[in-house]
Amino acid sequence: MGRNCLIGQSGGPTVVINSSLLGLIRGAESSAAIDKIYGAEYGIEGVLNDRIVDLTLEEQAELELFKYTPASILGSCRYKLANLEEEVGDYQKIFATFAKYKIGYFFYIGGNDSMDTVMKLNKYAQQIGYEINIIGIPKTIDNDLVGTDHCPGYGSAAKYIATSVMEIARDGIVYDREIVQIIEVMGRDTGWLAAASILAKKDSVASPDLIFLPEIPFNKLDFLREVKEKLAERKKINIVVAEGLKDSQGRYLVDSGVDYHDEFGHRKMGGVAYLLGEWVKGSLCNRVKSIEINIMQRAAFHAVAGNDLEEAFRVGFEAVKFALAGETGKMVAIKRISNHPYQIDYEVIAVEKVANKTKKIPLEWIDQELKTVNPEFYDYISPLVQGEVEMPSKRGLPSFAKLYIKN
Repeated sequence: MGRNCLIGQSGGPTVVINSSLLGLIRGAESSAAIDKIYGAEYGIEGVLNDRIVDLTLEEQAELELFKYTPASILGSCRYKLANLEEEVGDYQKIFATFAKYKIGYFFYIGGNDSMDTVMKLNKYAQQIGYEINIIGIPKTIDNDLVGTDHCPGYGSAAKYIATSVMEIARDGIVYDREIVQIIEVMGRDTGWLAAASILAKKDSVASPDLIFLPEIPFNKLDFLREVKEKLAERKKINIVVAEGLKDSQGRYLVDSGVDYHDEFGHRKMGGVAYLLGEWVKGSLCNRVKSIEINIMQRAAFHAVAGNDLEEAFRVGFEAVKFALAGETGKMVAIKRISNHPYQIDYEVIAVEKVANKTKKIPLEWIDQELKTVNPEFYDYISPLVQGEVEMPSKRGLPSFAKLYIKN
């Protein structure tokens, strides 16, 4: 069995994904069982193409900045491995790279599609008798990974969304006239991010009047009626919608206008706020603003949550412990022990229980009549956005780590 470890990052980035990377590095450094620590540029594609960097050569001061740098320092990908029964060429290339660099531990940071990669690689390793421990580290702002209480990256995205709703709402009250503001956030199949806007309710100005989630089928007539009723109560209303709203037949309200899907079959999203705004404009209100919060949900490190940052580090650090203890084909998961006080622990779950599955908001946490979420959701999310972080800076701007990827 090789004594070196290899780390890759995959899927959409978050503001804390590099904290998990640093956690893995620090965990590996602390073990006498691991010699070299390598990184794969652009995820599994980097393994396929032998684009491997030696992280042990990096300066310690630069490594520390990893924790405070958003996006994927090693680069990312959305590459779907074929099923073993269909094609083994990629697997042979990947394991040739593992052998070349004497890799005995492979850590892959990503979401449910990335866990598909972890599952397939572990299965192939067992099939050919290759001794390696393969562990998945959870990452996604969508918070849709099965088996973990929440995902690193979600808390910070939730904090950014709630803060943005508070700011947008205050901008909307400066004029003495009616206004409807429709704020679109990410969430193709789940409403975890849209529901996070409920945190803004502490500010009476910004409290979302209506929240629409993909978990509940969308009805246009009901939507227009509810907007009309809210406008009768107050002149300025704020509506938060997930990009992946679907009708009663399970069809997305909008798509990109082209039949585009990524390698994992996910349709490109965006534009639902504009569509709903067009329905409201004129008939119900003359002043309508459609606002799409785009990549800032996953790139705004200035809104990072301290708890999120530390938990992202810990899932990486704990992953090394689990691998050294012999675990393989597993994902590190966060287990919540209590809300008051907030306490968690770390465990592993078989990756087969995670890959290609989606965790949705429990229906009992959704108030379908009032178009909001219940106190149970508020209790769930509140600890995840807590904690302040002092960011390294220079001349008033953040000090981010350099990238290995050279464009």
